[in-house]
Amino acid sequence: MAKEKLTAVAVQQAQPKEKAYKLTDGGGLYLLVQVNGTKCWRYDYRYGGKRKTLAMGTYPLVTLKAARVALDDAKRTLAEGKDPAQEKQRQKQEAVSSASNQFSVIGREWWEHQKGTWTEDHASRVWTRIESDALPALGARPIDAIRPQDVIAVVRRIEARNALDVAGRVLQDIRRICRYAVQTGRLEHNPAGDLGGVLKARKTSHRASLGRDELPGFLRDLEHYDKRGRLLTKLAIQLLVLTFVRSGELRGAGWGEFDLEEGMWRIPGERMKMGTEHLVPLSTQAISVIEQIRPITGQYELVFPSERHRSKCMSDNTMRRAIFKMGYDGETEGKSKAVPHGFRATASSILNEVGFNPDAIERQLSHMERDGVRAAYTHHARYISERRLMMQWWADHLDALRAGAQIVPFPTLAPDLAVG
Repeated sequence: MAKEKLTAVAVQQAQPKEKAYKLTDGGGLYLLVQVNGTKCWRYDYRYGGKRKTLAMGTYPLVTLKAARVALDDAKRTLAEGKDPAQEKQRQKQEAVSSASNQFSVIGREWWEHQKGTWTEDHASRVWTRIESDALPALGARPIDAIRPQDVIAVVRRIEARNALDVAGRVLQDIRRICRYAVQTGRLEHNPAGDLGGVLKARKTSHRASLGRDELPGFLRDLEHYDKRGRLLTKLAIQLLVLTFVRSGELRGAGWGEFDLEEGMWRIPGERMKMGTEHLVPLSTQAISVIEQIRPITGQYELVFPSERHRSKCMSDNTMRRAIFKMGYDGETEGKSKAVPHGFRATASSILNEVGFNPDAIERQLSHMERDGVRAAYTHHARYISERRLMMQWWADHLDALRAGAQIVPFPTLAPDLAVG
Protein backbone atom coordinates (compact mmCIF):
# COMPACT_ATOMS: atom_id res chain seq x y z
CA MET A 1 0.00 0.00 0.00
CA ALA A 2 1.42 3.41 -1.06
CA LYS A 3 2.44 5.66 1.76
CA GLU A 4 0.39 8.84 2.08
CA LYS A 5 2.06 12.03 0.96
CA LEU A 6 2.30 15.15 3.06
CA THR A 7 -0.40 17.80 2.94
CA ALA A 8 0.05 21.55 3.19
CA VAL A 9 -1.93 21.51 6.46
CA ALA A 10 0.29 18.81 7.96
CA VAL A 11 3.40 20.80 7.09
CA GLN A 12 1.93 23.95 8.58
CA GLN A 13 0.84 22.26 11.82
CA ALA A 14 4.02 20.27 12.43
CA GLN A 15 5.31 21.18 15.90
CA PRO A 16 8.82 20.77 17.37
CA LYS A 17 9.55 17.88 19.75
CA GLU A 18 12.35 16.98 22.14
CA LYS A 19 14.28 15.59 19.22
CA ALA A 20 14.35 16.52 15.53
CA TYR A 21 12.11 14.33 13.38
CA LYS A 22 11.16 13.80 9.72
CA LEU A 23 7.87 13.98 7.86
CA THR A 24 8.35 12.09 4.59
CA ASP A 25 6.66 12.94 1.29
CA GLY A 26 8.04 10.11 -0.82
CA GLY A 27 10.72 9.89 -3.47
CA GLY A 28 13.40 10.81 -0.96
CA LEU A 29 11.81 14.17 -0.07
CA TYR A 30 11.06 14.94 3.59
CA LEU A 31 10.53 17.81 6.00
CA LEU A 32 13.01 17.90 8.89
CA VAL A 33 11.44 19.57 11.96
CA GLN A 34 14.18 20.90 14.22
CA VAL A 35 13.97 21.20 18.02
CA ASN A 36 13.83 24.99 17.70
CA GLY A 37 10.85 24.76 15.32
CA THR A 38 12.72 25.37 12.05
CA LYS A 39 11.31 23.26 9.21
CA CYS A 40 13.83 22.24 6.52
CA TRP A 41 13.22 20.47 3.23
CA ARG A 42 15.70 17.70 2.48
CA TYR A 43 16.23 15.20 -0.35
CA ASP A 44 18.15 11.98 0.26
CA TYR A 45 19.71 10.39 -2.82
CA ARG A 46 22.67 8.31 -3.92
CA TYR A 47 25.42 9.57 -6.20
CA GLY A 48 28.63 7.73 -7.10
CA GLY A 49 27.64 4.92 -4.76
CA LYS A 50 27.38 7.27 -1.76
CA ARG A 51 24.36 8.46 0.20
CA LYS A 52 23.99 12.25 0.01
CA THR A 53 21.51 14.89 1.17
CA LEU A 54 20.43 18.03 -0.68
CA ALA A 55 19.16 21.00 1.35
CA MET A 56 16.20 22.54 -0.47
CA GLY A 57 15.27 25.51 1.70
CA THR A 58 13.07 26.15 4.74
CA TYR A 59 9.33 26.35 5.23
CA PRO A 60 7.33 28.59 4.80
CA LEU A 61 9.77 30.33 2.41
CA VAL A 62 9.71 27.13 0.34
CA THR A 63 6.21 25.66 0.25
CA LEU A 64 5.35 21.96 -0.11
CA LYS A 65 4.51 22.55 -3.78
CA ALA A 66 7.81 24.35 -4.39
CA ALA A 67 9.73 21.58 -2.62
CA ARG A 68 8.18 18.98 -4.94
CA VAL A 69 9.18 21.07 -7.99
CA ALA A 70 12.72 21.27 -6.62
CA LEU A 71 12.68 17.48 -6.12
CA ASP A 72 11.77 16.95 -9.79
CA ASP A 73 14.61 19.31 -10.83
CA ALA A 74 17.09 17.42 -8.65
CA LYS A 75 16.02 14.07 -10.11
CA ARG A 76 16.48 15.43 -13.63
CA THR A 77 19.98 16.56 -12.67
CA LEU A 78 20.72 13.05 -11.38
CA ALA A 79 19.41 11.54 -14.60
CA GLU A 80 21.91 13.73 -16.48
CA GLY A 81 24.70 12.19 -14.44
CA LYS A 82 25.26 15.28 -12.28
CA ASP A 83 25.29 15.63 -8.50
CA PRO A 84 22.37 17.90 -7.45
CA ALA A 85 24.29 19.25 -4.45
CA GLN A 86 27.37 20.10 -6.50
CA GLU A 87 25.21 21.62 -9.24
CA LYS A 88 23.45 23.81 -6.67
CA GLN A 89 26.81 25.00 -5.31
CA ARG A 90 28.03 25.76 -8.83
CA GLN A 91 24.94 27.82 -9.59
CA LYS A 92 25.34 29.72 -6.32
CA GLN A 93 28.97 30.54 -7.16
CA GLU A 94 27.96 31.67 -10.65
CA ALA A 95 25.33 33.96 -9.14
CA VAL A 96 27.90 35.49 -6.80
CA SER A 97 30.37 35.87 -9.65
CA SER A 98 27.72 37.43 -11.86
CA ALA A 99 26.79 39.94 -9.15
CA SER A 100 30.44 40.97 -8.64
CA ASN A 101 30.82 41.28 -12.41
CA GLN A 102 27.96 43.72 -12.78
CA PHE A 103 28.79 47.04 -14.45
CA SER A 104 27.61 48.93 -11.35
CA VAL A 105 29.94 46.98 -9.04
CA ILE A 106 32.98 47.37 -11.28
CA GLY A 107 32.07 51.01 -11.95
CA ARG A 108 32.03 51.76 -8.25
CA GLU A 109 35.30 49.87 -7.78
CA TRP A 110 36.93 51.92 -10.56
CA TRP A 111 35.62 55.17 -9.07
CA GLU A 112 36.96 54.28 -5.61
CA HIS A 113 40.30 53.44 -7.22
CA GLN A 114 40.46 56.76 -9.09
CA LYS A 115 38.93 59.29 -6.72
CA GLY A 116 42.14 59.82 -4.75
CA THR A 117 43.62 61.50 -7.82
CA TRP A 118 40.71 63.97 -8.11
CA THR A 119 39.36 66.81 -6.03
CA GLU A 120 36.38 65.91 -3.87
CA ASP A 121 34.03 68.00 -6.02
CA HIS A 122 35.23 66.41 -9.25
CA ALA A 123 34.93 62.90 -7.84
CA SER A 124 31.37 63.65 -6.74
CA ARG A 125 30.46 64.98 -10.19
CA VAL A 126 31.87 61.90 -11.91
CA TRP A 127 29.90 59.45 -9.77
CA THR A 128 26.69 61.50 -9.99
CA ARG A 129 27.02 61.46 -13.77
CA ILE A 130 27.59 57.69 -13.87
CA GLU A 131 24.74 57.05 -11.45
CA SER A 132 22.30 59.25 -13.37
CA ASP A 133 23.13 58.36 -16.96
CA ALA A 134 24.98 55.03 -17.15
CA LEU A 135 23.71 52.83 -14.32
CA PRO A 136 19.97 52.89 -15.12
CA ALA A 137 20.64 51.07 -18.41
CA LEU A 138 23.89 49.22 -17.70
CA GLY A 139 24.19 48.89 -13.93
CA ALA A 140 22.64 45.44 -13.47
CA ARG A 141 24.24 43.99 -16.59
CA PRO A 142 27.30 41.69 -16.35
CA ILE A 143 30.05 43.82 -17.84
CA ASP A 144 31.04 41.08 -20.27
CA ALA A 145 27.49 41.05 -21.65
CA ILE A 146 27.54 44.74 -22.60
CA ARG A 147 27.79 45.32 -26.35
CA PRO A 148 28.81 48.48 -28.25
CA GLN A 149 25.15 48.92 -29.22
CA ASP A 150 24.20 49.09 -25.54
CA VAL A 151 26.71 51.88 -24.92
CA ILE A 152 25.55 53.76 -28.02
CA ALA A 153 21.95 53.56 -26.74
CA VAL A 154 23.04 55.25 -23.49
CA VAL A 155 24.79 58.01 -25.42
CA ARG A 156 21.81 58.56 -27.72
CA ARG A 157 19.43 59.00 -24.78
CA ILE A 158 21.67 61.73 -23.38
CA GLU A 159 22.02 63.41 -26.78
CA ALA A 160 18.23 63.39 -27.13
CA ARG A 161 18.00 65.93 -24.31
CA ASN A 162 20.68 68.03 -26.09
CA ALA A 163 23.27 67.41 -23.36
CA LEU A 164 26.07 66.76 -25.85
CA ASP A 165 28.89 67.59 -23.45
CA VAL A 166 27.44 65.19 -20.88
CA ALA A 167 27.12 62.50 -23.55
CA GLY A 168 30.83 62.79 -24.29
CA ARG A 169 31.79 62.60 -20.63
CA VAL A 170 29.53 59.60 -19.95
CA LEU A 171 30.98 57.78 -22.95
CA GLN A 172 34.44 58.48 -21.56
CA ASP A 173 33.38 57.22 -18.12
CA ILE A 174 32.01 53.98 -19.57
CA ARG A 175 35.14 53.51 -21.66
CA ARG A 176 37.39 53.97 -18.61
CA ILE A 177 35.33 51.59 -16.46
CA CYS A 178 35.49 48.92 -19.16
CA ARG A 179 39.22 49.51 -19.62
CA TYR A 180 39.64 48.95 -15.87
CA ALA A 181 37.67 45.70 -16.20
CA VAL A 182 40.02 44.58 -18.98
CA GLN A 183 43.04 45.49 -16.87
CA THR A 184 41.70 43.51 -13.89
CA GLY A 185 40.93 40.42 -15.97
CA ARG A 186 37.14 40.59 -15.95
CA LEU A 187 36.63 41.63 -19.54
CA GLU A 188 38.41 40.66 -22.75
CA HIS A 189 37.43 43.55 -25.04
CA ASN A 190 36.29 47.09 -24.26
CA PRO A 191 32.84 47.57 -25.85
CA ALA A 192 33.24 51.36 -25.69
CA GLY A 193 36.81 51.38 -26.96
CA ASP A 194 36.07 52.36 -30.56
CA LEU A 195 33.01 54.57 -30.19
CA GLY A 196 34.58 58.02 -30.33
CA GLY A 197 32.97 58.74 -33.70
CA VAL A 198 29.40 58.05 -32.57
CA LEU A 199 29.02 61.34 -30.71
CA LYS A 200 27.04 64.11 -32.35
CA ALA A 201 29.28 67.02 -33.31
CA ARG A 202 28.71 70.41 -31.75
CA LYS A 203 30.07 73.62 -33.15
CA THR A 204 33.02 74.59 -30.97
CA SER A 205 32.38 77.65 -28.87
CA HIS A 206 35.66 79.04 -27.55
CA ARG A 207 35.87 81.21 -24.47
CA ALA A 208 35.85 84.88 -25.53
CA SER A 209 39.45 86.05 -25.59
CA LEU A 210 41.27 89.15 -26.81
CA GLY A 211 43.70 89.14 -29.69
CA ARG A 212 47.15 90.71 -29.60
CA ASP A 213 45.89 93.97 -31.19
CA GLU A 214 43.19 94.49 -28.55
CA LEU A 215 45.31 93.64 -25.52
CA PRO A 216 47.05 97.06 -25.19
CA GLY A 217 43.75 98.93 -25.08
CA PHE A 218 42.34 96.49 -22.54
CA LEU A 219 45.39 96.89 -20.28
CA ARG A 220 45.06 100.67 -20.40
CA ASP A 221 41.34 100.47 -19.63
CA LEU A 222 42.09 98.14 -16.73
CA GLU A 223 44.70 100.56 -15.36
CA HIS A 224 41.93 103.09 -14.75
CA TYR A 225 39.19 100.68 -13.67
CA ASP A 226 39.43 101.57 -9.96
CA LYS A 227 38.02 105.01 -10.81
CA ARG A 228 34.71 103.30 -11.64
CA GLY A 229 34.88 100.08 -9.60
CA ARG A 230 36.56 98.36 -6.65
CA LEU A 231 40.33 98.46 -6.44
CA LEU A 232 40.43 94.81 -5.30
CA THR A 233 38.57 93.73 -8.44
CA LYS A 234 41.05 95.62 -10.63
CA LEU A 235 43.99 94.00 -8.84
CA ALA A 236 42.38 90.58 -9.16
CA ILE A 237 42.07 90.98 -12.94
CA GLN A 238 45.63 92.28 -13.18
CA LEU A 239 46.96 89.24 -11.31
CA LEU A 240 44.78 86.98 -13.46
CA VAL A 241 46.26 88.42 -16.66
CA LEU A 242 49.82 88.19 -15.28
CA THR A 243 49.49 84.56 -14.15
CA PHE A 244 46.79 83.28 -16.59
CA VAL A 245 45.53 80.76 -14.02
CA ARG A 246 41.91 79.63 -14.03
CA SER A 247 39.46 82.09 -12.50
CA GLY A 248 38.53 79.69 -9.69
CA GLU A 249 42.19 79.09 -8.84
CA LEU A 250 42.73 82.84 -8.45
CA ARG A 251 39.53 83.58 -6.55
CA GLY A 252 40.17 80.75 -4.05
CA ALA A 253 43.77 81.76 -3.34
CA GLY A 254 44.85 81.87 0.31
CA TRP A 255 47.64 84.06 1.64
CA GLY A 256 49.54 80.98 2.81
CA GLU A 257 50.03 79.86 -0.80
CA PHE A 258 52.36 82.75 -1.70
CA ASP A 259 56.10 82.90 -1.04
CA LEU A 260 57.13 86.34 -2.28
CA GLU A 261 60.77 85.88 -1.33
CA GLU A 262 60.97 82.77 -3.49
CA GLY A 263 58.69 84.39 -6.07
CA MET A 264 56.38 81.39 -6.17
CA TRP A 265 52.66 80.71 -5.82
CA ARG A 266 51.96 77.12 -4.86
CA ILE A 267 48.34 76.20 -5.56
CA PRO A 268 47.54 73.04 -3.54
CA GLY A 269 46.27 69.96 -5.36
CA GLU A 270 42.84 70.03 -3.73
CA ARG A 271 42.13 73.32 -5.51
CA MET A 272 43.37 72.18 -8.91
CA LYS A 273 41.28 70.57 -11.66
CA MET A 274 43.63 67.58 -11.93
CA GLY A 275 44.22 67.25 -8.19
CA THR A 276 47.96 67.96 -8.22
CA GLU A 277 49.93 70.94 -6.88
CA HIS A 278 50.54 73.68 -9.43
CA LEU A 279 53.49 76.07 -9.34
CA VAL A 280 53.09 79.62 -10.63
CA PRO A 281 56.39 81.55 -10.83
CA LEU A 282 55.69 85.18 -9.88
CA SER A 283 57.08 88.02 -11.98
CA THR A 284 58.17 91.20 -10.25
CA GLN A 285 54.95 92.79 -11.54
CA ALA A 286 52.82 90.01 -10.04
CA ILE A 287 54.59 90.41 -6.71
CA SER A 288 53.91 94.15 -6.86
CA VAL A 289 50.18 93.50 -7.38
CA ILE A 290 50.11 91.06 -4.45
CA GLU A 291 51.83 93.62 -2.22
CA GLN A 292 49.13 96.14 -3.18
CA ILE A 293 46.44 93.64 -2.20
CA ARG A 294 47.89 92.79 1.22
CA PRO A 295 46.78 96.05 2.95
CA ILE A 296 43.26 95.44 1.64
CA THR A 297 42.69 91.77 2.57
CA GLY A 298 45.82 90.67 4.44
CA GLN A 299 43.83 90.27 7.65
CA TYR A 300 41.71 87.54 6.07
CA GLU A 301 42.61 83.99 5.12
CA LEU A 302 41.57 84.51 1.49
CA VAL A 303 43.34 86.92 -0.83
CA PHE A 304 40.10 87.71 -2.67
CA PRO A 305 37.27 87.32 -0.14
CA SER A 306 33.67 88.07 -0.93
CA GLU A 307 32.59 91.60 -0.07
CA ARG A 308 29.65 90.24 1.95
CA HIS A 309 31.07 87.04 3.42
CA ARG A 310 34.78 87.31 4.14
CA SER A 311 35.12 83.56 4.73
CA LYS A 312 34.00 82.91 1.14
CA CYS A 313 35.87 83.79 -2.02
CA MET A 314 34.99 86.46 -4.55
CA SER A 315 32.05 85.59 -6.81
CA ASP A 316 32.71 84.04 -10.21
CA ASN A 317 30.84 86.95 -11.80
CA THR A 318 32.74 89.76 -10.08
CA MET A 319 35.62 89.93 -12.58
CA ARG A 320 33.32 89.10 -15.50
CA ARG A 321 31.01 92.03 -14.66
CA ALA A 322 34.00 94.34 -14.28
CA ILE A 323 35.33 93.39 -17.72
CA PHE A 324 31.89 93.96 -19.23
CA LYS A 325 31.68 97.32 -17.45
CA MET A 326 34.90 98.29 -19.24
CA GLY A 327 33.07 97.71 -22.52
CA TYR A 328 34.32 94.21 -23.36
CA ASP A 329 30.83 92.75 -23.45
CA GLY A 330 30.54 92.00 -27.15
CA GLU A 331 28.11 94.87 -27.63
CA THR A 332 30.33 97.95 -27.34
CA GLU A 333 31.48 99.20 -30.73
CA GLY A 334 35.17 98.67 -31.37
CA LYS A 335 35.62 96.20 -28.53
CA SER A 336 35.40 92.42 -28.55
CA LYS A 337 33.90 90.30 -25.82
CA ALA A 338 36.30 89.11 -23.11
CA VAL A 339 35.85 86.82 -20.10
CA PRO A 340 38.29 85.94 -17.28
CA HIS A 341 39.05 82.45 -18.62
CA GLY A 342 39.92 83.89 -22.03
CA PHE A 343 43.25 85.33 -20.90
CA ARG A 344 44.62 81.80 -20.77
CA ALA A 345 44.05 81.48 -24.52
CA THR A 346 45.49 84.93 -25.16
CA ALA A 347 48.66 84.16 -23.20
CA SER A 348 49.03 80.72 -24.77
CA SER A 349 48.67 82.13 -28.29
CA ILE A 350 51.25 84.88 -27.82
CA LEU A 351 53.77 82.73 -25.95
CA ASN A 352 53.59 80.05 -28.63
CA GLU A 353 53.91 82.65 -31.41
CA VAL A 354 57.10 84.16 -30.00
CA GLY A 355 58.75 80.76 -29.63
CA PHE A 356 58.55 79.56 -26.03
CA ASN A 357 58.73 75.80 -25.47
CA PRO A 358 55.16 74.50 -26.04
CA ASP A 359 55.62 71.90 -23.28
CA ALA A 360 56.59 74.63 -20.80
CA ILE A 361 53.54 76.66 -21.84
CA GLU A 362 51.24 73.66 -21.41
CA ARG A 363 52.74 72.95 -18.00
CA GLN A 364 52.21 76.57 -16.95
CA LEU A 365 48.61 76.34 -18.10
CA SER A 366 48.37 73.23 -15.85
CA HIS A 367 47.31 71.12 -18.81
CA MET A 368 48.44 67.88 -17.17
CA GLU A 369 48.92 64.77 -19.31
CA ARG A 370 46.24 62.30 -18.33
CA ASP A 371 48.46 59.26 -18.81
CA GLY A 372 49.16 57.81 -15.38
CA VAL A 373 52.95 57.80 -15.80
CA ARG A 374 53.40 61.19 -17.41
CA ALA A 375 51.02 62.86 -14.96
CA ALA A 376 53.03 61.81 -11.92
CA TYR A 377 52.82 64.29 -9.09
CA THR A 378 56.55 65.01 -9.27
CA HIS A 379 56.05 66.62 -12.67
CA HIS A 380 54.52 69.77 -11.20
CA ALA A 381 58.00 71.38 -11.28
CA ARG A 382 58.96 70.38 -14.84
CA TYR A 383 60.43 73.23 -16.92
CA ILE A 384 60.32 75.43 -13.83
CA SER A 385 63.46 77.47 -14.69
CA GLU A 386 62.18 78.09 -18.19
CA ARG A 387 58.75 78.94 -16.82
CA ARG A 388 60.27 81.56 -14.50
CA LEU A 389 61.85 83.31 -17.48
CA MET A 390 58.64 82.97 -19.46
CA MET A 391 56.42 84.47 -16.76
CA GLN A 392 58.78 87.45 -16.34
CA TRP A 393 58.89 87.94 -20.12
CA TRP A 394 55.09 87.84 -20.23
CA ALA A 395 54.79 90.52 -17.52
CA ASP A 396 57.38 92.73 -19.25
CA HIS A 397 55.55 92.23 -22.54
CA LEU A 398 52.26 93.35 -20.97
CA ASP A 399 53.95 96.49 -19.62
CA ALA A 400 55.32 97.23 -23.09
CA LEU A 401 51.92 96.72 -24.71
CA ARG A 402 50.22 98.99 -22.21
CA ALA A 403 52.83 101.69 -22.88
CA GLY A 404 52.47 101.29 -26.65
CA ALA A 405 56.00 99.93 -27.10
CA GLN A 406 57.12 97.10 -29.34
CA ILE A 407 57.32 93.44 -28.34
CA VAL A 408 59.85 92.58 -25.65
CA PRO A 409 62.84 90.60 -27.03
CA PHE A 410 62.66 86.85 -26.57
CA PRO A 411 64.89 85.81 -23.64
CA THR A 412 68.03 83.85 -24.39
CA LEU A 413 67.98 80.58 -22.47
CA ALA A 414 71.08 79.08 -20.96
CA PRO A 415 71.74 75.57 -22.33
CA ASP A 416 70.73 73.93 -19.06
CA LEU A 417 67.40 75.77 -19.06
CA ALA A 418 66.39 74.91 -22.58
CA VAL A 419 65.11 71.47 -21.60
CA GLY A 420 62.62 70.41 -18.95
